Amino acid sequence: MKVIFLDNDGVICLSNNWGSRYKKQDKWGGRKLSMTSREMPLKYRFDNFDKGAIKILNEILVQTGAEIVVSSDWRFHANLEELGEYYMSQGIIKAPIATTNMFKDLFPGEWSRLRFRAELELERSMEINHWVENHPEITHWVAIDDLDMSVEFLSDRFISKDRGDKKPGLTKFVRTPSSREGIKQIGIKELILKFLGYVN
Repeated sequence: MKVIFLDNDGVICLSNNWGSRYKKQDKWGGRKLSMTSREMPLKYRFDNFDKGAIKILNEILVQTGAEIVVSSDWRFHANLEELGEYYMSQGIIKAPIATTNMFKDLFPGEWSRLRFRAELELERSMEINHWVENHPEITHWVAIDDLDMSVEFLSDRFISKDRGDKKPGLTKFVRTPSSREGIKQIGIKELILKFLGYVN
């Protein structure tokens, strides 16, 4: 099985899309500040995805047959079925098969020690590595995110005696540094395809 660990903001939901949920909520009847995001109807809960970014993602899914596992924080505001429904409504041709688990549930001891200084990059990379380690059926995988979760970046910032010589970070990672371009940025698609074993 081939897997894409997918972040949304800065990857397929770009800076020009940010805040679009508020416009939708206004049309719905105003922002109901007393409502939690999970109580709000799904179609008003999230920003829109960028159509060009979705086109690129769909091409990757078709070319590689990869499945999507959501690593984005959006997983905190919707369950898997709802995420799948929203992805499909935005034009993604596949619903995600899973989400990564929360850092504090996976590593409660480390979370309690790090929670006042931990970076989201470290937590998310450990969540993804845990998912990979517990799914031996994976043959190829890649994480796509606008945060830098590379081994090089995180190794400079975190040293863990608990993990011995194992350095933090992801070895199969593609960063989308431009929030205006995300997955559409030149060269990004090719890197993703390489990690997923696709040879043209």
